[in-house]
Amino acid sequence: YFNMDMKNKINCIIVDDEPVARDILSTHLARIDAVKVLASCKNAIEAFNIISSENVNLIFLDINMPEISGLSFAKSINKDINPHCRLFL
Repeated sequence: YFNMDMKNKINCIIVDDEPVARDILSTHLARIDAVKVLASCKNAIEAFNIISSENVNLIFLDINMPEISGLSFAKSINKDINPHCRLFL
C-alpha cells in the first residue's frame, strides 16, 4: 500500500547484479506512468547509498547476488532511514 495522490509517482530502484535483468525490468517499468525508476543498482552497496539519500518507495531486489545477498540486504535495511520503503523480491 502506498499513500500517494495522482500527482506523485512511486519512486523505485532496481537492484540486480545482472545488467540484462536490470534493463528488462527498467523497460517494463518505464511503461507504467505511476512509476519512476530512480536508479538501477548492480549491488546492495549502491542501493543503500540511494535509499539513504532519496525518497524510495519500492525496491525490486534480486535475492542471489555476490558479496551481499538480496535477503541479507533486505534484513539490514534500517526502517529509520526510509520507513515507507517496500521490497519486491
